[in-house]
Amino acid sequence: MQTAFVTGADRGLGLSIVKLFAQKGWRVFAGSYLSDWLELGELVHTFPGQVTIVELDIASDQSVKHSVEHVGSLVDCVDVIVNNAGVSTHLKDSNIQGKQDYTDLLRLYNVNALGMLRVTKAYLPLTASSNLKRLCFVSSEAGSISACEWEAWYGYCMSKASMNMGVNLLFHTLRPQGYTFRLFHPGWMKSYMSGVRNEQAQLEPDVVAASAISYFIQPRCAVQNGVTDEDRLVMRDWRGREWPW
Repeated sequence: MQTAFVTGADRGLGLSIVKLFAQKGWRVFAGSYLSDWLELGELVHTFPGQVTIVELDIASDQSVKHSVEHVGSLVDCVDVIVNNAGVSTHLKDSNIQGKQDYTDLLRLYNVNALGMLRVTKAYLPLTASSNLKRLCFVSSEAGSISACEWEAWYGYCMSKASMNMGVNLLFHTLRPQGYTFRLFHPGWMKSYMSGVRNEQAQLEPDVVAASAISYFIQPRCAVQNGVTDEDRLVMRDWRGREWPW
């Protein structure tokens, strides 16, 4: 049975990804930050022995370390890491002429940019033992320097751009060691990024998760002269389209 570890699994896209992995027969370790959110616990009962909840705050070195110890006590390797957890701020719509809470912006950096780095580094002993070695990152067009046209959301946009650069650095180090990468833009989704479900958005998490899972676990095609598309780091959206950095 192949194994996946998913951060931000309590609700939204993360919850849907956990559910789809389990439906495909994978063993899933679900990183949970919201202990009072009940849907993830329901998946544990629906898929006994497949879904395991792991307490996780990706903004905390100690929490990430404890999660590795928990997962490592149960399995010898992790085949896929899905770095999905992310946060926004209540001042997201405030442009440069409005109020900025710099302490809160640093919180966004700690979660959105540094969180994936903590998780990726801490789980190297488990992912290195896998034959797949697949690292997946949920990003956003908000982090694209050339495509983003927003006038505010400083903490979110800047932290996602920083995360993208972090993935690029990881790619240069870990791709030669056999790791493969998936960078994913989920689109405007009905998520809980601002604390409540965004009903104005276009996409349901289950729909986006189906696209994400396909992208995350399928191999990318060979191109020519023995060189595979895995040697090129790209960001794709839920429709499979490539996005600029």
